[in-house]
Amino acid sequence: MTATVDQGAFRGALGRFASGVTVVSTVLDGVDHAMTASAFTSVSLDPPLVLVCSHKASRFHDAVLTSGVWGVSILAEEGKEASAWFAHRGRPLETQLDDVPHRRGASGVVLLEQSIAWLECTTASVVDGGDHTIIVGAVTGAGVRDDIDDPLLYYRSHYGTIVRLPETEKTVYGGEA
Repeated sequence: MTATVDQGAFRGALGRFASGVTVVSTVLDGVDHAMTASAFTSVSLDPPLVLVCSHKASRFHDAVLTSGVWGVSILAEEGKEASAWFAHRGRPLETQLDDVPHRRGASGVVLLEQSIAWLECTTASVVDGGDHTIIVGAVTGAGVRDDIDDPLLYYRSHYGTIVRLPETEKTVYGGEA
């Protein structure tokens, strides 16, 4: 038996979960596809796995499932305009990257320059998720920028950034801060 959930309350509850913002990209038959996604997370450190959710009705969905390779650009605060652009449905595929600083990763996928980190993945598994597909990726490459450290955040349909509290410390991987 399935419980009926008030859709307004459900959306409101989910909107109160602050998240980072990513642009996920793939390339299929020489055509780049990209989408903004806040439904992204790590899955496993060993082996390195991440997941992203793609709406089944989006043109990105079929392209990424067919190509089996994708990139994740974890956006810096300066990537707000790129996030809004790649969230806009119906933008022309052929010119969507013209005004967005980017480069190609080793796998050929687009990685945005306005990112604090990036990953390259191959699809490891696909799971039905209602109106979305959950795509789990095996990470084949990763990198970070050391010159900036201000992530773009999303909360209740608004962009934001981090406010660092003086009593907190920044953790460095592999050792103490």
